[in-house]
Amino acid sequence: MKNIQLKRIYEEPEAEDGYRMLVDRLWPRGVKKEAAMLDEWNKDIAPSAEIRKWFDHKEDRFAEFTKRYTEELLLHEKELNRIKKLTKTKKVSLLYGAKNPGINHAVVLLNVLTQL
Repeated sequence: MKNIQLKRIYEEPEAEDGYRMLVDRLWPRGVKKEAAMLDEWNKDIAPSAEIRKWFDHKEDRFAEFTKRYTEELLLHEKELNRIKKLTKTKKVSLLYGAKNPGINHAVVLLNVLTQL
């Protein structure tokens, strides 16, 4: 999907970001709401507290986290389709707070969206 990207919320907002959607359940530390320039804060699509706490951003748990979070995401088909529909008319930036750009829930979310 060419109209969707992942971006850390801590990076400066840019015009090229398009529609800026925070996909974390918790507000990222140190980020002022005005400075985030969000179009949407989508808490519902974020991993449940149970899965998020279990994962704890540990690399050796990422494969199992991916499986569990994907199962959760598939229960939100309507919301996934809404996000995918947004990408047909504009660029969408899925924003996340995790430090590791390769091992986080936004990576899983993007993968699920591309497979719909």
